[in-house]
Amino acid sequence: MTDTERREAARQFINKWNGKGKEDEDARSYWIDILVNILGMDKVTDRVHFEKKVAGDKSKKRIDVYIPETHVLIEQKSLGIALDKPQVGHDGKTPYEQAKEYDNLLPYDEKARWIITCNFSDIWIYDMSIMQPEPLKLQLVDLQNKYTLLDFLIEPEVKEISNEIELSIKAGELVGKIHDRFLTQYNDPLAKRTQRSLNILCVRLVFCLYAEDAGLFSIPDAFKKYIGQYEPKDIRNALIELFRVLDTPIDERADLYLSDELAAFPYVNGGLFQDENIVIPRITEDIKEVLLQSAEFDWSDISPTIFGAVFESTLNPETRRKGGMHYTSIENIHKVIDPLFLDDLWDELHEIEKIAVPATQKKKLNALQDKIAGLKFLDPACGSGNFLTESYLSLRRIENEILKLKVALDKKTMTGQISFGLTEDTKIKVSINQFYGIEINDFACKVAQSALWIAESQMLKETEAVMCVIVGFSYMERDNKIIWESDNKKPAQHINGYLFDGPDVFIKNRSKSINAGTVKVVQGSPPADDGRLILSAQEKEEWLKKYPELSAVIHPLTGSREFINDITFTRYCFWFEDHSPAEFQHIPELMERFSYIHDYRLASPVPRIQKTADKPYLFTQNRQPKSDYLIIPRVSSSSRRYIPMRVLQFR
Repeated sequence: MTDTERREAARQFINKWNGKGKEDEDARSYWIDILVNILGMDKVTDRVHFEKKVAGDKSKKRIDVYIPETHVLIEQKSLGIALDKPQVGHDGKTPYEQAKEYDNLLPYDEKARWIITCNFSDIWIYDMSIMQPEPLKLQLVDLQNKYTLLDFLIEPEVKEISNEIELSIKAGELVGKIHDRFLTQYNDPLAKRTQRSLNILCVRLVFCLYAEDAGLFSIPDAFKKYIGQYEPKDIRNALIELFRVLDTPIDERADLYLSDELAAFPYVNGGLFQDENIVIPRITEDIKEVLLQSAEFDWSDISPTIFGAVFESTLNPETRRKGGMHYTSIENIHKVIDPLFLDDLWDELHEIEKIAVPATQKKKLNALQDKIAGLKFLDPACGSGNFLTESYLSLRRIENEILKLKVALDKKTMTGQISFGLTEDTKIKVSINQFYGIEINDFACKVAQSALWIAESQMLKETEAVMCVIVGFSYMERDNKIIWESDNKKPAQHINGYLFDGPDVFIKNRSKSINAGTVKVVQGSPPADDGRLILSAQEKEEWLKKYPELSAVIHPLTGSREFINDITFTRYCFWFEDHSPAEFQHIPELMERFSYIHDYRLASPVPRIQKTADKPYLFTQNRQPKSDYLIIPRVSSSSRRYIPMRVLQFR
């Protein structure tokens, strides 16, 4: 089905079902209508189970709709039934809790990947890969513009769903708060220099928030932690210092004693943080609170293509009052760029894939890569760069496919060593320097540059992991030994097993300490619970509010993330070492978790984990120290100057 056909089908669906719907009479027709007419599913009655009986359940409960191939479980209610309220006649359970109850009774290989609750006018979608899923809420009237959010019903490859419009609005609201709080601190808020300074400041701050969540900073929560450690009066100078560091290449940073917090930030190319003599006002407690609040939002789900749209609220107060932004969606951008150039390029690549002669295929791939790397793009009214950014991302995706094919050809045709990475033959050639825009607003230009830089960083991460190439080896001693690093060669006296010029030093695996009397380093206590024994701080408070007696078995959980970032007790766990679960068998939610863990462990391919299924209330191994101990995080950043570790006291 074409987009136009699906959109029209969604419009007709809205008109057909608006204001009506009874659970017993209409559920089947409603979902067949969606699956066939909007999503294009064929043989729907063969592929979808209606009124699926829950095996082994004496009450003969039935699931309203179940789609086996995508593991979707749907709990349908009549029009007007609230989806967030307990239901009369269902033991006081909400529709979601009913669906979860049915899901818990399914065999392991049939458990829901997605749960939907629906009352004909509202569709709430729960992603069951998340520990405590919050529903993505769709209204019937939204389907004409948001029908693609239902693709997960028929496409197993869909791993997550997100609503870019809702995310953009939320992000825009946060940007508006940052803008407004800073504006109150300027002495002359209407001055041109003030407006320019504030716009640049907002771009920089949101870039830091985005980069943090997108993994462009090496340490998790680096920006949030950096801001959070300062008193409001000191944050202004801290930001000035941070911007200076972000604008300086790592090998050019003159301060050898830069703090670990600042040293961990990377160099941001492209001029976003260059000294432009902007004015940063005083920072208040209110501004700090808004910055930390903004750091809690997940900016990584926003596509770089619509990155600029979230800044509309900083430019136009009227836009903020309307609670939204206006931009061209990714879908509509492709309606322009696909027929203009992308379709032809993909067709050319697919024709090259059919070539049987490797040498000819390689030659054609090289020519196509050079072709797309030589294209120039101009948007004469680029705004915040949406069309330019999506065009860049689309070209890089084609280039990635070209590089994959070239590497595959090398494996087939070469003997001896194969060189991967940034060689002349397999290096990335498509660049953001191929993209140009004209825009009268200097702030929009700055946003467009930032969006392109973020897009480039993301695509580089997609095409980077790390290859080691051994050029040659011999039993005999050689006079000429060379270590290559990219195009640079360095003579070596002796190349060791780590490809360094130095003596042979091999680290051997030891099961015992070289110092008698010292204890063995062991892994922490593994739960193997699929998250069912772990609680967030909020969840802990909710459990204890409902069941205060659980305070005896809920304890703080410390892992690498909490230890490295000095986060105090953001996670908790159920710990039954000194208590019997029988003491708490009156708590159905707890028993439900134990039942899930039992099935989860039984399904494990590891025999050791299978054996612990009969004790689902315990971690699979108890390695809690009984004395003071040294904690060493299993994972930490390679940019650190030392391995973080600390002696902790036994409690």
